[in-house]
Amino acid sequence: MALNPDFVGRTYPPAGTYLVGREKIREFAAAIGDRNPAYRDVAAAKGLGYRDVIAPPTFAFAVTMQAFESVVLDPELGLDYSRVVHGEQAFAYDRPITAGDELQVTMVIEAIRAVAGNDMITAKAVIATTDGEPVATATSVILARGTDAE
Repeated sequence: MALNPDFVGRTYPPAGTYLVGREKIREFAAAIGDRNPAYRDVAAAKGLGYRDVIAPPTFAFAVTMQAFESVVLDPELGLDYSRVVHGEQAFAYDRPITAGDELQVTMVIEAIRAVAGNDMITAKAVIATTDGEPVATATSVILARGTDAE
């Protein structure tokens, strides 16, 4: 089944908040094998001008996961998640994610297009503090395989 093109421009408001913890950042850095001291050591991060440890750039994906589910699991969109593959991911930062940040994510469907019998959806996750300070934007492109075969 093809995705509903009327969803382009649809915005999903924040469903909650994500409190960024030092240990989550440290665990994420360890999981990706990045030994940058700014991700692990408060003194090293402060020496670079940050108030606390900062997160690796791809940590934003972890912050956006719950919000992204609101899009892909929306029954009105018509997405069969069993046919989904991740196509692209991009991050744009206003500033690094820092331990102690309380973040919220607003999702926006930017595009839906048919490509070679498949549907592609581009979704933008706008990450900000609960005070409204912009932090980052994560843009994801997913592919729903074989949508024109139904």
